[in-house]
Amino acid sequence: MSAFLSRLTPGAKVGIVGTGYVIAFAIAALVVRAYVAATSGADRQAYAAMFDFGDSLLFLGVLVVAGIPATGAAFFFLRSHRTFWRVLSVASLIVACTALAALAIFSWSRLSGGTRVSSWAMFSPLRIFVAPPLALFFLLAGVFAPTRSARISLFSACAMETVAFAAVAMTWWHSTR
Repeated sequence: MSAFLSRLTPGAKVGIVGTGYVIAFAIAALVVRAYVAATSGADRQAYAAMFDFGDSLLFLGVLVVAGIPATGAAFFFLRSHRTFWRVLSVASLIVACTALAALAIFSWSRLSGGTRVSSWAMFSPLRIFVAPPLALFFLLAGVFAPTRSARISLFSACAMETVAFAAVAMTWWHSTR
């Protein structure tokens, strides 16, 4: 099988990955359509904006999960490109540091009350919401990474994203109790 995959042209590889993402998009659209049909009623019309936001999050979540095979295929096809993995390893750590910065700003604003940090803190949940898909992306990239240093960087970035999301999620969960 691997001999067959190594003989594929670059266009065929792009076609496989692109088809995977098109299928993932179709799956996400179908899941949202089924969810909307199952939850249609007076509440959906009265709170349309809230339902639309929830539908958007559902779509993105399903798209991320359904896109795992296509992303895995892309990483598999990119295994021989060392420069790609070096750049991805460094970029993953930089991006993951922004998750830790968002966590620090979020935590500082909760402890300090109404300071200048609180204006930055209102943007930190936006960064934290992106942490789970990024953690999954870095984990998947780490599985396919061809070198030990790339795997360590990518798994470290995955851990940083996971810690940042878990810390904020626990804070939100405890604040509702």
